[in-house]
Amino acid sequence: MTAAGTPVAVITGASSGIGAATARGLASAGYHVVLTARRKDRIEALAAELVAAGHRATAYALDVTDRPAVDAFAASLDRCDVLVNNAGGALGADPVATGDPADWREMFEVNVIGTLHTTQALLPALTESGDGTVVILSSTAGLSTYEGGGGYVAAKHGEHVLAETLRLEIVGTPVRVIEVAPGMVRTEEFATTRFRGDTEKAAKVYAGVAEPLTADDVADTITWAVTRPSHVNIDLLVVRPRAQASNSKVHRDL
Repeated sequence: MTAAGTPVAVITGASSGIGAATARGLASAGYHVVLTARRKDRIEALAAELVAAGHRATAYALDVTDRPAVDAFAASLDRCDVLVNNAGGALGADPVATGDPADWREMFEVNVIGTLHTTQALLPALTESGDGTVVILSSTAGLSTYEGGGGYVAAKHGEHVLAETLRLEIVGTPVRVIEVAPGMVRTEEFATTRFRGDTEKAAKVYAGVAEPLTADDVADTITWAVTRPSHVNIDLLVVRPRAQASNSKVHRDL
């Protein structure tokens, strides 16, 4: 499926936002990017865009919560040098007392179990590469809590702990574990999806914030971390917009 001799980077959730921007960044850095997401049309369009620009790119429709599908995907690869676990997301902003358990379950399945599936399936190839990198895109929600974020915070804490534990368990192998934890990022879908299409509620998340982070900002950070010399491991990199001091302290010009 992939070209021998060219390092391969797999990006999950590559159909939009940070995933798509990361695919562009790693393709420009010389990787053959393998784009995975459930929305086949979007990743195929992105792969075509990258190929037209002279890069190597392949699209593969994949639901990271489907373990047999993940295993089949892993078996289709000739090699894997980098895995960017980007697939995830938030649903709802209800307090713990009234939050929908189905939303919590779905967030845990995608953010945590999806990351577990892809990491387990590709870790042998990453190790065999002799210089592998696992990137886990968590969130500042994985480091501290905020009201109305219980389910998402719990899932991102799970992802954060997964990264920390994996790093301890595979130390001494030729695989780095990098965690990038963004704060407020304005993408075309994150907040809208969280509020189930309510664009008014989504807009309020960023109201008065002159410059939230963009998908390109985070992708640039991921690409930088991945392309450090192989003996350099960026354990945890927190990136926020200047206007955000914490999850609940944001400067707004209103």
